Amino acid sequence: MALGLGLGIDKSGKSPWLPSDESTLVAWYKNGTGITLNGSDVSAWADSSSNSHNMVQATASKQPAFNASTGALTFDDGAEQYLESSSDIGGVNGMDDEFIVGFRTNPTKNNIVNLGHSDSTTEMIKFAPSNNNSIRVKPASATVDFDMESGHQIQDDCTWIIVRKNNGEVSVYKNLPSGGTLVQQDSAKACTGDFILNIIGKRGHSTANWFEGTMKEIVMFKDVADADSDALRDNLFARLKSL
Repeated sequence: MALGLGLGIDKSGKSPWLPSDESTLVAWYKNGTGITLNGSDVSAWADSSSNSHNMVQATASKQPAFNASTGALTFDDGAEQYLESSSDIGGVNGMDDEFIVGFRTNPTKNNIVNLGHSDSTTEMIKFAPSNNNSIRVKPASATVDFDMESGHQIQDDCTWIIVRKNNGEVSVYKNLPSGGTLVQQDSAKACTGDFILNIIGKRGHSTANWFEGTMKEIVMFKDVADADSDALRDNLFARLKSL
């Protein structure tokens, strides 16, 4: 289902919305910001929230490339590239209740993990498991797959927003490339349990499902009241879509 968003020019004189305007922000890997370079590769991507969940990679061969003109990080699965935080996003229980996770990305193959956890085989957001045109959201032991709507592909250069409300159901949204409308993918589904993440680009498993493609920005919020959830989702979409 399409969501018509009012994304016109703001004539109020207010500053543009930023994730840091929200008290529920727990991690923000901001486009082109907080990047530490090793030549043209990324050895660290600092958390632009106040929570210091900084993502680092000390091994040079495992560092993603950086495009200074777009702010995008390019991950090569053949080189097993990833970034990892020493602390769990959201604390010891991660995102244990309501949450919103948004990212602007362009995966270039299937069966790859966008976000995961170093000590868990289960915690992850995975593109096209088993080569299907779907996205998997897996907190704890819950495995929930969302099929793409007609015309939508996993390998789209687009914005994704994943929302869990206080009834424990998750909804997944994305736009078409260069599309101005956020579209819900599949129906909302029960998806409960603590969601503990600390890695960009793989999961903690012998089959790591290394990410391949580009990432421009990742933003996470926890304990988002249902009354605020839709407005936050729409503000986040407007930001990520513009990158």
